[in-house]
Amino acid sequence: MTYDYIVIGGGSAGCVVAARLSERPNNRVLLLESGGRDTSLLLKMPLAFPLLRDTPLDWGYDTDPEPFAADRIVPTARGKVLGGSSSVNGMMYSRGHPRDYDQWRQMGAEGWSYDDVLPYFRKSESNWRGESPVHGGDGPLKVTPYTSDEPISQAIKDAAGAAGYRVLDDFEGGDPEGFALPDSTIYRGRRASASKAFLESARRRPNLDIVIRAHVLRILIERGRAAGVEYLKGGVRHTVRADREIVLSGGAYASPQILMLSGIGPADHLQSLGIPVELDLPGVGAELQEHPLVPMGFRLKKPLRFTQRLRADRLALAGLGWLLTGRGLPSVPLSCIAYYKSRLEVERPDLETIFMATNMMAQPWFPGWRKPQPDALTTMSVALRPGSRGFVRLRSADPLDRPRIRLNFLQDPDDLRLLRHATRWTRDFVRNAPLADHVGDELFPGTGLGQDAELDAFIRHAVTVGQHPVGTCRMGNDDQAVVDPALRLRGIAGLRIADASVMPALIGGHTNAPSMMIGEKAADMMMAN
Repeated sequence: MTYDYIVIGGGSAGCVVAARLSERPNNRVLLLESGGRDTSLLLKMPLAFPLLRDTPLDWGYDTDPEPFAADRIVPTARGKVLGGSSSVNGMMYSRGHPRDYDQWRQMGAEGWSYDDVLPYFRKSESNWRGESPVHGGDGPLKVTPYTSDEPISQAIKDAAGAAGYRVLDDFEGGDPEGFALPDSTIYRGRRASASKAFLESARRRPNLDIVIRAHVLRILIERGRAAGVEYLKGGVRHTVRADREIVLSGGAYASPQILMLSGIGPADHLQSLGIPVELDLPGVGAELQEHPLVPMGFRLKKPLRFTQRLRADRLALAGLGWLLTGRGLPSVPLSCIAYYKSRLEVERPDLETIFMATNMMAQPWFPGWRKPQPDALTTMSVALRPGSRGFVRLRSADPLDRPRIRLNFLQDPDDLRLLRHATRWTRDFVRNAPLADHVGDELFPGTGLGQDAELDAFIRHAVTVGQHPVGTCRMGNDDQAVVDPALRLRGIAGLRIADASVMPALIGGHTNAPSMMIGEKAADMMMAN
């Protein structure tokens, strides 16, 4: 079969690209997604997102042993379902700092400054605040506020104000430095994923075909042009062709994997696996960036409402009400987020700490069956612009093999310094009034670990992913860039990449909304031709 456009990957960006291209009735569009439909109740229920790892809804990726993080193998969750990781993430709406996008432009991504990308953020969203110079009011993606009725949530904000930090109403209104609850992609009690927002209405269009459980094997290159796609479905190989363009939206792990399987990438690596080289492009799979995250835990002096709501009978009753009305079920127990600087002289916040009013081991309980876990405040600190760089490579020439992923967490000593600073900062912050009235002993790493070497050892053994991989098909205008600022692959016609892999540098925030923005801008550039 032949289409005008083929989109590979129905994730945060791919859903947007396919939906927008199909808005023109004369465009014949095919969307190929490796996972299945996003109909599981676990996907719709915000509280269930920690349960999605190690299910068929997740790719089950792990890193190679991380040489700077105690040789640990680190799980790297990615959604294997329509909607991609927007169907399995923590549902925080975040754009980062405006200067992040100006930095992209300075790195060679012309047309990607904050002023350039803001219209696409606004186009995507329907923000609960209504339309404004920074927010959209009628886009497909419903953006709503996170709320918390836990007293500790207000205590965190009060402690921040007393300590001289800004307490904000909107992280996306300008400079995000400060404390606030973020916006969310939750609407009427259910997850608002990219597939829910962009494909739900688009899938009824006769010019859009969506094929699920279609595992892409390779892109077919003919005379220097991307001409078609070969994929596997139900054990049968299929070939489809594109008259105009193919858009690769597999994400920071799958997009470079598919390129290399198609003969596009570092020539020596491809030759070592017996893959014929169509284009020697050494930047493919290089410069992998990911947010390193380190948790801490503190005992609480006062009971949490969230724990009481996890009592099995109450939870079952709330679940029934949620099924009927979309209300009543406990949501993600997020209490606050802080963006702050490790040093006064840095231009933008370089650290983020997430406050969660729950013990991370919390689970349903009932008297005589299972005791509740002790109440705790869990924090997760993130180095926002890490200097460490990893890579994605093929494990073999088998398209069904998982890619090799190495993040090289803590390769850059400054990343370790930042996380050490965040650990000490968090210890100090929770002792500020009135938060100190709620927070008791430090559960982990424990106040006994105070020296730099002790904290460094803890960080190396505890660091994990923020689930924000980017950069493996970087855009720019230098020899290492994989795509140009129009997202066209350098050296092969008819092929673009639209996903987080094209980001030249990690943003100081979460990557779901920026990935959708990339999808919006990609579709706009394609339809302008």
